[in-house]
Amino acid sequence: MKKNKEEAIKLITKKIKNDSYLTYDEISLITGYHTKYLFKLKNDILNGTISLTHGNKNKTPHNAMSEEEKEKIRQLYARSSASIRKFAKFYGKHSYSCIYNLVHDIEKKK
Repeated sequence: MKKNKEEAIKLITKKIKNDSYLTYDEISLITGYHTKYLFKLKNDILNGTISLTHGNKNKTPHNAMSEEEKEKIRQLYARSSASIRKFAKFYGKHSYSCIYNLVHDIEKKK
């Protein structure tokens, strides 16, 4: 079942205004959200802090690799004769898959 936040907000707002006799369990079944989350939405509606978009949308992750570090890894790997797996073990700061993806980006650009 796909969760529908807009529908949940609409039903909770009706319930707050006493325009609906649905229980929170029934709203939960309709919208796919857990009852506890519906009470959180209710508090957000009452406080005026409700938002349909996620707060971290369009933000870079805190653990994202900087461009300087990517360039450093690319240069180090280009000068080495080791396999990607051995290079990733040697570098040790990032996972094999992370370094693998960086190396294959280099190869695609060539």
